This record gives sequence, structure tokens and C-alpha cells, in this order.
Amino acid sequence: MIHIVRGIMNYTRYRRPSAFQLLTAGVVLGATAVAGLESGGEGALVLLIGIREYVLLLGWLALATLTGAVLLGLTKSSLRVPLVTMLLVIGAPTLLLGGLASAMFGSSDDEVRTESAPGRGDRQLLVVERSGSLDPIWCVYVDQGKPPLERRWSVGCFNGDSEDNALSETAWTAPDRIRMTTEGGAVHEVTIAPGGRPDRVVSVG
Repeated sequence: MIHIVRGIMNYTRYRRPSAFQLLTAGVVLGATAVAGLESGGEGALVLLIGIREYVLLLGWLALATLTGAVLLGLTKSSLRVPLVTMLLVIGAPTLLLGGLASAMFGSSDDEVRTESAPGRGDRQLLVVERSGSLDPIWCVYVDQGKPPLERRWSVGCFNGDSEDNALSETAWTAPDRIRMTTEGGAVHEVTIAPGGRPDRVVSVG
């Protein structure tokens, strides 16, 4: 009997701190998922761009931890059931629809090539091939900086709707200059500013 009473007291003692920890974890996971979704603009942190691939997983984890926080922290509150219901009714369908949309319309980037700029370990050329579309698409980026502050800039995109538009070669011609050549022989050169931003973004096809 004494052991049972002690167990109940211990549960009561640690219930609210545990609920607060779950709440904190849920908020952090949710904020991270939102930050990942909002990333992708020019000069975005590479770290956040990578998080975009795990947004749905982060969303489900946030929903689970927030639900657990409510169940654990509001055991005797009349708000317990309404809050849990609201979380599940809004969160679960949203995440399911997001997963369905991602499966139907999402695309993935396959890394084709990386190359550091001559004499610069903090600047890297990245070529990816985008799958999930009717025509092959190649995109060229420049990553500048060191993790976790490394940022990504778009340099060019080539749509293989025509064989001549396909990206044939990408190379550094100087620490601040990139040359991109298509299968049709067209040459595009882009100059990179000291901060990493290109002077223009090439779009072909």
C-alpha cells in the first residue's frame, strides 16, 4: 500500500514538469517545421532547406507531443477533451492532406555534382536534377559559408523539354565566376558577388 501511495505521489510530482517538457518539445518541433516550410528563398540557410524534407515527420511529432502535453498536464481540467479534440481534428487531416499533396505533386532533388570554388573552401557549386516532372530539370546553386550559417543561391535552371536545352557542363572559370553550357552549345556565365549572390539567374527552356 505504501508503495502504491508513493507511486501516486511521484506521478503527481513529475506530471506537470513532464507536461511542460512535452509542450516545449511540441512548440520547438512545430516552429522548426514552419521554418523549414518557409525556407527556400534566395540566400536561405542550407540547414533549413534540408529540414524541408522532414516537415511532415516534424509535424506528426509536434502533434503527438502537444497532445501528450495536454493529456498529461490537464488531467482534471474541463479543457482537456476540447483541446485534444481540436488538436486532432485540425492537425491530423492537415498533415494527411499535406502528405497526399507531397506524394502527388512533390519533386525531389538528386545531387549530380558538387565542386568547391578555386581557392575557396567556403563556396561550393551544386548541380541537382529534379525528378517528379515530365521533363528533366537541372538546377545550379552556389552554397556559401560554413554550417550552420551556410546559405544557398540559385544560379540557373535548365528545362530538358528540348535536347538542346539540357545542361551539358558546369564549371568554375574563376573563384567568382561559373560557366554553364547546354547540349546545344549555348554558354552562360554568371558572376558571384562576395556575399554569394549571383549577378543574374539563368533560365533556359
